[in-house]
Amino acid sequence: MSGDPGATGSSAAAADPGATGSPAAGADPGATGSSAAGVDPAGGLRRAAVVAGRLTWRAAPLAVSVQVVCMLAVAAVPVAVAWLTKLVVDGLADGEPLSALTALAAALAGAGVAAAVFPHAGQYLRAEIDRRVALSAEDGLYRAVERFTGLARFDSPEFLDRLRMAMQAASTPGAAVAGGFGLLRGAVTAVGLVGSLAVISPVMTGVLVLTGIPMLLMELYLSRRRAAMMWLISPTERRRVFYQGLQENPQAVKEIRLFGTGGFLRGRMLTERRTADAAKRREDRRELAVQGGLALLGAVVAGAGLLWAVAAARRDALSIGDVSMFVAAVAGVQGALATLVQSAAQTHQHLTMFVHYVTVLRTGSDLPASPAPTPVPRLRRGIELRDVWFRYDDGHPWVLRGVNLFLPEGLAVALVGLNGAGKSTLIKLLCRFYDPTRGAILWDGVDLRDVDLAELRTRIGAVFQDYMTYDLSATENVALGDLSALDDPDRVRAAARRAGVHEVLDGLPRGYDTQLTRSFFGGSEEEEAQAGVRLSGGQWQRVALARAFLRDQRDLMILDEPSAGLDAEAEHEVHSRLREHRAGRTSLLISHRLGAIRDADRIVVLADGVVAEQGTHAELVAKPGTYARLFALQAAGYRDDAEVNGRNAKSSVDVSALARDCIDAS
Repeated sequence: MSGDPGATGSSAAAADPGATGSPAAGADPGATGSSAAGVDPAGGLRRAAVVAGRLTWRAAPLAVSVQVVCMLAVAAVPVAVAWLTKLVVDGLADGEPLSALTALAAALAGAGVAAAVFPHAGQYLRAEIDRRVALSAEDGLYRAVERFTGLARFDSPEFLDRLRMAMQAASTPGAAVAGGFGLLRGAVTAVGLVGSLAVISPVMTGVLVLTGIPMLLMELYLSRRRAAMMWLISPTERRRVFYQGLQENPQAVKEIRLFGTGGFLRGRMLTERRTADAAKRREDRRELAVQGGLALLGAVVAGAGLLWAVAAARRDALSIGDVSMFVAAVAGVQGALATLVQSAAQTHQHLTMFVHYVTVLRTGSDLPASPAPTPVPRLRRGIELRDVWFRYDDGHPWVLRGVNLFLPEGLAVALVGLNGAGKSTLIKLLCRFYDPTRGAILWDGVDLRDVDLAELRTRIGAVFQDYMTYDLSATENVALGDLSALDDPDRVRAAARRAGVHEVLDGLPRGYDTQLTRSFFGGSEEEEAQAGVRLSGGQWQRVALARAFLRDQRDLMILDEPSAGLDAEAEHEVHSRLREHRAGRTSLLISHRLGAIRDADRIVVLADGVVAEQGTHAELVAKPGTYARLFALQAAGYRDDAEVNGRNAKSSVDVSALARDCIDAS
C-alpha cells in the first residue's frame, strides 16, 4: 500500500500526476469571494443590478415599457396637482373668468383620475412582470445548478444556504427592478415638487431636502443589517424547516407516533423558530426606533414650514395659492422622499439577496472539465482504480487509502465490507460524482477526468441504495431511468416485468398513469377518484430496479444493495433476474447479504479503505479472512441451533472449516 498522502502535507498531493485539486479534495465549494455575511461589496451589488435589469427586460420588454410610462405618469401627478391647486385658488381669489377656472378644474379632475387609475395599471403590470421574470430566473438558476455535475457543492452547508437564498431571490427577481422603478418615480416627483417649492422659498426647500439625507443613510444601514441577519439565521431556518417537514413525512410520522417523539421534535422546531424570531425582533425594534425618529423629524420640519408659510401669507409675502401649493408640496416632497428612501432600501435589500443568485450563476462546475475531452471508448478491457485515495474534505478522515482494483469487462465483481468501508464512496467515484483526492480511475486506460462527463454517465446504469421515490406517475418513475422511453410504453412495461413489478403497476387504479403519491390531491370526490397510491418499500425497490433495467445496453451496471427492502422470496427472484441481466456484462454489485453475491466472478473485500481480499467465493471461504468470517456468521443463522451451539462450545473455531460446512446449509 502506498504511503498516506495526508502525512506529507499538500506536497504529496501536488506531486501526484493524478491530483486535480477538485473541491472534493478540501476546497470550500461554497467559497465564491463574497463576504462572510453573504453580502458582496458595491461591485457585487452593481453586478446584481445589471443582471436583474437584463433579466427583466428580456423576459417582459413590452410590459416594462408600459410600466415605465405608467410610473412616470403617477410621478408627475402630485406636481401637477400642486400647481393646478395653486392656480385654481389664486384664480378664485383674483376673480378669474369662469371658463378659465373650469379648464383648471377639469385639468385637476383629470389629474385625480390619473392618480386613481394608473397605480392599478402599474400594479397589474408589476405582477405580470414578476411572473415572467420569475419564470426566467428560476430556469436560469436551475440550469446553473445542473452545471454542478458532482456532489461536492451539496456537501457544503454554506453553499446550501446560499442556494436557498438564491432560490428565494429567483422567486421574486422583479422586486429589485420594481424598487428601481420606485426610485425613479420618487425622484421624478421629488424633483418636480422641490423645483416648485424653490420658486416659493429656496431656504425651506433646502431644509426639506437636507432632512432626506439622514433618512436615506439610515434606511440603507437598516437594509444592510437585515440582509446580514437573514444570512446569519439561515442555518437556523434550515433546521426549522427540517423539523417542520417531519410533520408531513409519512416515514417520519410512523416513528413519531410510535415513539411518542412529537412533543420533543415540536420543541426543537419551536426553539429554532424562537431563535430566528428573536433575531428578527431585534431588527424590527431597531427599525422602529430609527424610522420613528426620522418620522418625528419630518413632522417637526413640516410643522415649522407650515408656520412659516402662514406668517409669510399674513405679511402678503405669499398668496393664498402659494400657501396651498406650499402645503401640498411639503407633504408631497416628504412623501416622495419617503418613497425614494424606502425604494432605495428595498432595492438594496433585494439586490443583496440577488447577489446570491448571481453568485450561484457565476460559480463554476465543481468538477474540472477537460478542454478537449476524449470520447468515451466502448469498454473492452475494463476499469482500473490506480492508487485511489479519497476524503470528502481536509477535515474528514480518509475513506479510501490507496485502492488498487481492476474491474474486467464482461465480469461481475462484488464489493463486500463493513459499514463505512468505502463501498458507496467507490461507486460515487466510478460515476464521477467526485474526483479522487489522489490517484486515478481509468476506463480502458483513459482517465475519467479526461472524458466527456455526460457521455460517461450514459454508459452507466445504476440502482443506488438510497434510491429516489418520485411523486410522479408509475410510467414516469420508471422512464426517468432513460427519458427516451418516456413515450415508449412497451419499453417501460418490459423493464417493469424484468423487475417483477409490472403486475403491481398495471393493477393500479389508472394503471401506469397512476400517481405514486397522494401529496397533490385535495378532498373533493373528483380529486379522490384520481388520487394516487403509495407503494410499499419493496415495491418501490422494484421500481428503482426497473429504472436500471431501462439501461440494459450500458457498459457498466452498478447495483448497490438492490434487494435490501425485499422479502426472502422476492430477493431470490430479483437476484435471479439480475444474474440473467448482468450475464456477459460488466457489473459491480454491493450487498451485505453474502449469499446474494456468492456467484459473482470476483469478490472484493474492502477494509479500512483498502482492498483486503479478493477472489471467488470458493477461494475466499477456503482461507481464514474477513470474507470467510462474515459468511460463516451469516450462514450460521440458517443452521440448526443445536449444531451451532455445539460448535460454539469448542475452545476454538476453524473459521474456514465452518464457512465450508455452511455452504451446503445456506
